[in-house]
Amino acid sequence: MQITGQTKIVGIIGAPIEHSRSPQIHNAAIAALGLDYVYVPFHVQPDNLGAAIEGFKAANVVGINVTIPHKQNVITYLDEISREATLIGAVNTLIFKDGAISGENTDAPGFLQAMQEEGLDVPEGGTAVVIGAGGSARAIVVALALAGVQTICITNRTVSRAVALATDLSGKTGLDDPKLSNAVGTSQLIVNTASTSMDVSYPLLIDPEWLEPQSIVYDIVYTPPETRLLRAAAEKGCHTIGGLGMLVHQGAIAFEKWTGVNPPVESMRQALQGAFDQK
Repeated sequence: MQITGQTKIVGIIGAPIEHSRSPQIHNAAIAALGLDYVYVPFHVQPDNLGAAIEGFKAANVVGINVTIPHKQNVITYLDEISREATLIGAVNTLIFKDGAISGENTDAPGFLQAMQEEGLDVPEGGTAVVIGAGGSARAIVVALALAGVQTICITNRTVSRAVALATDLSGKTGLDDPKLSNAVGTSQLIVNTASTSMDVSYPLLIDPEWLEPQSIVYDIVYTPPETRLLRAAAEKGCHTIGGLGMLVHQGAIAFEKWTGVNPPVESMRQALQGAFDQK
């Protein structure tokens, strides 16, 4: 990759950001297509979010992915926001164009595309449990509701955040522990969005003994590729799906929005897998 004065910049902001594999997958797509772009990670603390956004705008950055903890707070700094991102209440993709900043959310379609790729169906008319109450959880709750899931149960370490999310997205249910075990045991789909899945010092937010073999357990956390929850679910006989597919697909959607070019998804996937194989 040769960077020149004409190279266009895209990237990702978050705190932490060291775990992100988005640079590998996007730069692989850029190289495969021979585009004059570069994708760069930026560690941005919450107190510096506004300054960072203004800096990107001033520097003619083309696009930025947004990860934890900025997906909701970044909305304050946008000129436009897509209908889907408005419904979700969180943004993971910024587009800088003609002096304006627009926000999109590619998490919801990326989540569903990764399921379809695995040959798995959303339990239309059924029940799902979503663990976590951040920006990714919001996207997934909306995606599941629009796909026809009848009951979506939301749980979080901080119960008030689960209740707030449930109330905000209307008609869903925030759960505390006594009801959670029953919900997990009777749901067709359990989705973890909590970043604590990356940290072995935190306990799992659900007891694996609650799981039933007929359930699909989907952990969108991708570092490590097989989380403790996925290992425990596999031991219980559940069908499991990790976060690598969602990361690739939501990234591919963002890539096309920035460049106008459909990226080579398989090249992105291979780069992502290679990044983990090198660890």
